[in-house]
This record gives sequence, structure tokens and C-alpha cells, in this order.
Amino acid sequence: MRVLLQDLRYAIRQLRKSPGFTAIAVVSLALAIGANTTIFSFANQMLFVKLGVPHPEQLRLLSVTGDQHVAVHNTWGPSRFDNGVWRADVFSYPVYRQIARENSVLEPLVAFSGLGPVDITSGGAPVPAAAELISGNLYTQLQVRPQVGRPMLPSDDGTLRTSNVALISDAFWHRAFGGSPDAVGKTIFVNNTPVTIIGVNPPSFTSPDGIGGGAPQIFLPLSLVSVLRPGAKAADPLGPTLWWVQVMARAKPGVSNATAQAALDVELSAAVRSTMTLAKDETLPHISIQDGSRGDTMGIEDIATPIYLLLGFAGLVLLLACTNIANLMLSRATFREREMSVRMALGAGRGRILLQVLTEAILLALLGGFAGLFLGYLGRGLIPWLVSQAWDGADLPVSFDWRVFAFTAAATLMTGVLFGLAPAWRSTRASINAALKEGSRSATRRRKAWSGKAIVGFQVALSTLLVISAAFFVRTIVNLDHQALGFNAANLTLFYVNPPPSRYPAPQDIALHHRLEDAFRAIPGVQGVSVERVTLVANSMWSAFFYVEGDKAVAVPERDDQSHETDVDIVGPSFFSTMQIPILAGRGFGPEDTETSTPVAVVNQTLARKFFPNTNPIGKRFNMGSDQPRWIEIIGICSDTKYHDMREEPQPIHFDLYRQRPEIGGVTYAVRSPLAPDALMPSLRNVAKRIDPSLTLSNVRTQQRQIDNTMVMEHLFASLTAGFGFLALALACVGIYGIMAYTVSQRTNEIGIRLALGAMREQIRAMVMRETGWLAGVGVVIGLGATLGLIKLIASMLYGLKPWDPVTLGCSTLLLLAVAFVAGWIPAQRASRVDPIDALRSE
Repeated sequence: MRVLLQDLRYAIRQLRKSPGFTAIAVVSLALAIGANTTIFSFANQMLFVKLGVPHPEQLRLLSVTGDQHVAVHNTWGPSRFDNGVWRADVFSYPVYRQIARENSVLEPLVAFSGLGPVDITSGGAPVPAAAELISGNLYTQLQVRPQVGRPMLPSDDGTLRTSNVALISDAFWHRAFGGSPDAVGKTIFVNNTPVTIIGVNPPSFTSPDGIGGGAPQIFLPLSLVSVLRPGAKAADPLGPTLWWVQVMARAKPGVSNATAQAALDVELSAAVRSTMTLAKDETLPHISIQDGSRGDTMGIEDIATPIYLLLGFAGLVLLLACTNIANLMLSRATFREREMSVRMALGAGRGRILLQVLTEAILLALLGGFAGLFLGYLGRGLIPWLVSQAWDGADLPVSFDWRVFAFTAAATLMTGVLFGLAPAWRSTRASINAALKEGSRSATRRRKAWSGKAIVGFQVALSTLLVISAAFFVRTIVNLDHQALGFNAANLTLFYVNPPPSRYPAPQDIALHHRLEDAFRAIPGVQGVSVERVTLVANSMWSAFFYVEGDKAVAVPERDDQSHETDVDIVGPSFFSTMQIPILAGRGFGPEDTETSTPVAVVNQTLARKFFPNTNPIGKRFNMGSDQPRWIEIIGICSDTKYHDMREEPQPIHFDLYRQRPEIGGVTYAVRSPLAPDALMPSLRNVAKRIDPSLTLSNVRTQQRQIDNTMVMEHLFASLTAGFGFLALALACVGIYGIMAYTVSQRTNEIGIRLALGAMREQIRAMVMRETGWLAGVGVVIGLGATLGLIKLIASMLYGLKPWDPVTLGCSTLLLLAVAFVAGWIPAQRASRVDPIDALRSE
């Protein structure tokens, strides 16, 4: 300990004697470690943090699996089909209730489901907030205690409840009520439905859903789903056909997952048979028990690889900072050779010298680590801000827990050892006799500094990898932004209207939307209005079977069989003019298409090519494979449009007229107007209130904002990798400048002799620039090879680019070489201005 304290005091004195070196090293490390801490804090929240409830390791999440013929057809929630196996983390409400009653192998089951964005009104303008529906026993079973008020109870959920109740999140409590305890007992309106606040959740509790989609701000009884989000008759949320309820429970002591799964699988089969009618050849789903300590992680699985890539890029930036500081310390080690020789001449062992230099390096790393931890804490909200959705009201908390501190500590110590080893080893190699001689260096002897040049070459290679990767992601965003949508997204304001089903049962909901369309269209400044059942380019879709009249229908289509499947959207009569989608053949919807006339549809070009090759589809009829076929006549062909997201090529889709449906429920309105949403919405709300004061216009956003939200991960990668690339360029520039300046200073005498013997100053400048170009060229070539290997890993994240795209590779290479040229120009200019007399006088 005495030796360590001596080395520490000496290291502090050395760093104080070189404030410029210390400042550069600490700032470089702080930026690199801060970037890594910020990225890791987000990765930690997404991939490792467990639910904020007592004993989360006891939680089990229930899923259902099946094959291509599974009897479940209509889901609302997490589901996927991979390698012939279908999996969904949802159950129908009747099935959930039945297996909850029969369950004896797990603790009582709890249910939940994300409702999505709702509008909350508490005396002022509506505020968007993310809502979660939960069963009345969830707080009891998850052992969550509100910090204010009381938890939800089973009596608060179900048909016998006396009033509508809700609990709010800690963030919403402070934002909407200033953290006042008086919030409990207040009545607020959720999508115009009155509810009473009964409690405030603790800050640590986010949602049993996991935090992948953000933390809900209001929690409501599950039985309110029919009021807050009613479905069509064929997909009643409380009926047997729609699977949407997520189910969780705590494990019972002594009962294995296999035992519980076998018992519940029997109960699931019985529940499905008793609540559904199975068609011929349909198969029963099976139950699967998953780890529930982190909630439902199906959505997180898709972003795990991108998160790890971000961590990798941040790690490369840290490695760049390490190489820069190692180079600086190698230069210092050269100037401190006499000092180290004197210490060894006085009896210091090489191990003692090694320890001293490593102590200085680790002290530098600790200073940079503390500063980086502070920057990481300040920047922990950067990524949530970059991926924020302005209209859905969800919070994305990022906890700064022990994992983040442990990661930063490990990164700090690792970097200290990493950039300190080479200088420490070099210091122990000093020759005592040579270093103590006054004139040990000959005027013409060149110090080649191979170690420093190798480090700078490595820096350039890493910078090449980072800059090219950033260029690929930036170009991906550019390509996506310039994709042809097939419609005009400018000047479109979107909002959601969900009429109360008790006031507007079918077909009165159809008539209400008809009135609203006409009333909105009459507002000054409104150029067009239409409804959409599915919003275009919103990561949302509705698909159905498509059978042309005269074709043989498949009795039970396989789940992965897309030969008879198309996308569907239910729209208003002015949809094509409002969205400015060209009609290429036939006609669009017109006044002759009424509720009682023949059902009609407009199909896109892709559908016409797929189902009607070399045939005019206009006048043909199709149905969607229901038990009682409803024949729909094709009246027109429109141009292809993006439907689900920007990456997907146009798929077959048909647009049906909502006025010819039996019911529609809630829909999204698209209003075309040059007015901004803030200026337009008051007029729209006033018109809606004149028709019915209970109507709420929620989920307000622009079409462009909706589109941008589907590319949030692409924007995140482009922003962060561009930042990493810029930092890499700066570090590479500093590294090249440093090594060339050091080389010039070591060759001052040689340069003086060259000038004295007649060399031109332009030749000296060219000599230094050739060395710079050679150094940068080797690094770029190595970096290009590494980049081509890495790009294969991220090829699936690119759009409109090949991994060997010559424009991206060429421009990035030229940029790196230009930066190297600028970095080497200043030392080259300094070398060309050396005075031969001054250079030789020192000898």
C-alpha cells in the first residue's frame, strides 16, 4: 500500500506538470466512456432489467403455440410465425377466464394488455397517454403497492363494478398533477369515459408488458375494453374469436414448469373446445410457459441485434480513444527515457517502472471514467428522446442501476490497462547507459516510431469501419425518405375517433362517421377528408383471404400460405382524392356506392397482376373466405402505395368502402389542409362537439410524423453512428497529426541537413505528406477489409444498398484520406519551414 500511495502521488504530480496532455486524455476518455455508458444504460433497460416487482424471478408468462392449421385466426398483440411454428403471447378473454378458474399448478393468473394511446382530460385540453388494461387481481398477485392511494381490486374489474377506476404512473402524476396527493379521488376522462383515480404507482413499476414499448401512464380494468376499444361483432374483445389477453402468474413452490405446462395444456384444450367451434382439419393450440421476469419480450427480440451492434460501435469509439492516448503516452515515454534510466540506475526494478507508468494510466482512466459516468447519466435520456413518439404518451424510463456502474467501472479499468501497457513496456526497455549520454542521438539517425505509426494505422482502420458504417445507415435513411409512397403525405393531419358503442351500435356508427366526414369537409381550409380503418405506413396491417369468383376455395388455408391472402383497408368515399392516389383504370368510389348498393372495392396494381394476369379485373367479384361469402365487385385499379412500412414493397391490397360494412367502430380520419394541426384541431373538435359532445378526437399527429415513427430505429442508428463516425474522424485526425508532428520533431536535424544540402522546401513538405498518405492508405485498406466483413452482419438493416456499394465506400474513403491530408499538412508545413542553421546549431 505504501508503494501504491507513492506511485499515486507521483502520478498526480506528473499529470499536473502536463495539463494539456491530461486535459486531452481526460476529455477523450470522458466522451468515449460517456457514449458507452449511454448506450449500455439503454441496452441494460431493454435487455436485462427485470420488472419492478418483488421477486420477479418467480413470474411465468403464458404463450400459445400451434402449426399452420391452428384454430386461432384473429389476434391483437404479440404473435409470430417462424419455421413452421406459430406463437402468440395472447389468449381470448373467455379462454383466459376458464383456465384461470381451473388453474391449480400456478398461483392465480393475472391478465393484462396494452391499450395503446388514449386521450386523458382533467380540466384542460386532452393529453395523450399510453394505457394498459389489467385484471383486478394484478396488484395483489404481483405484490405491487401504490405509493399513494390503494391498488386495484377484483371488485374493480368485471361487470359488477360500481364505478370506473384507474391508477396512474409516477411520471404522469408529477406531470399532470405536480405530485399532489389530492390527485387520488379526482375524476378524469379517458377517451371521454369518466374514471376515478384511486392510486399512484411506485416509480419502479412500469408494466407487466415489459418496457420495450414504453411505460404506460394509466392502468384501467380489463373489463373496460369494450368501452375504450370496442371491436366489430366478429372480433368482440370479450368474445371467443379475438385473442388479445396476455397472461402471467407466479410459480408455485415445488411445481416445475413442465408439470405446470402439461396441466395447463389440458385446460387450454378444454377451454378452446368449449368456447370455439373448430372447423374441419383445424388443430388445437398448445400452451407454453416462458420466463416472465422481464414481462413480454417478444418485441424486444427483434431489436436485440441492433442494440448489440450499437454497443459494438460504441466500443470501437472507446478503442479509438485508447489508441490515441496510448500514442500520446508513447511520445511521453520517449521524452521520459532519461528519467526512467536514472530511476533504474538508482536501483528501481523494471517491475517498479512498469507499475509506475500503469498507475499513471489508470489514474487518467479513472478521471475520464468519472467524467464519462457523469456524461452518461446526463445523456441517459438521449436514446429515449430519439425514439420518442410525440403522440402516444408512453414513457421510456432508463434506470441507472448497479449494472451501469459495474459496466462503466470495468470499461474504465480496462481502458487504463489497455492504453497503459505499451508505454509501460516501452519505459522498461530503456537502455541505462545510452539514455544517460548527453549526445546519444546522431543528427542523421531517424527515429522511425514504428509502434506509434502502427497504432495510428490501427486508428485509421477503426475510423474507416465506423465512418463507412455510419455512411451506410445515413444513406439508408436517405433512401427510405425518398421512397415513392404512392400518395402525398404532405398537409395530412390524422386523428382517431372512437364513438361510444352504447350510443352508436351498428349501423349507427356508420351513419355517425358519414355525418362527421361531411361536417369536417365544410370547415374552411379543409381540402379533403376520409376515414381509414388502417392508417397507411403505421407498422399496422389487416390481411384477409381473397377468393375470386369461380376459383376453388381452400377449406382450411395454411397459416403460411399467402397465395390466397391480400392486405385490406376500409376507407371513405373520398379516400383516393384526399390521399391523392391516382386511379389508373375504372373509377373510384362515388355517390352511387351506397349502403344498399352492390359492395364494391378498388384494387391496386400488384393485386391486379397477381390475381388477374392478362385479364381486366374490373367487374370481377371476390370474397374474403367467410362462411357466408359476401361478394364484392372490383370497380377500379389504383396505383401501388406503401401500406405497412417504408421497407416493404407494395403488396396486393384492396380498399373497401366503410359505408357498405355492417359496422366500423373507431377509425382514423385523414384531413388534408395547409393549416398546421394546432390551428386545425380546435375547429375540428368544435364541429365534433356540435354533433355529439361525448366524441373525442384523439391520437393527433401528422402523416409525416406517422411515417417517421415507423423508421425510428433507422433514424436512431443513423444519428448515433453518424456521431460515432464524426468522433472517429476527429480522433483519427488528432492521431495522424500527433504522430506526424512527433516524427517531424525527431527528424528536425535530418531535415536541416537536407535543406542545407539543397533540398527544396516543397520536397520536404512532399516527403512528410507521402509518409502521411502511406500511413493513412494502409489504415484505410485494412479498414475496408474489416468493413466489408462487418457490413454482411448489418445488410438486413440497410435499404436500397449493397454491402459493396461503390458510392458509399468511395466517398467514405475519400473523406478519410482528406482528413488525413489536413492532419498531415500542418506538420508538413512546419517541417518545410525549418531553419537549417537553427537545426544544426543544436549539434
